[in-house]
Amino acid sequence: MAAKCPNCGAKVSKPRKTWKMAGRPDKKGKRMQLEIGLFDCNKCKKAFRVVLSKKKI
Repeated sequence: MAAKCPNCGAKVSKPRKTWKMAGRPDKKGKRMQLEIGLFDCNKCKKAFRVVLSKKKI
């Protein structure tokens, strides 16, 4: 699970926190379950979120 920092471009390997949430429904009414990770960049010290996985529920 490596993520790329949107600010400086450094790769961050481990998320500080992960959680799941329901996304918005599509045109057919199906919702997506998103797994989101909160990462801290070691180079520029900024925090950022990345969607790690999506699946229909």
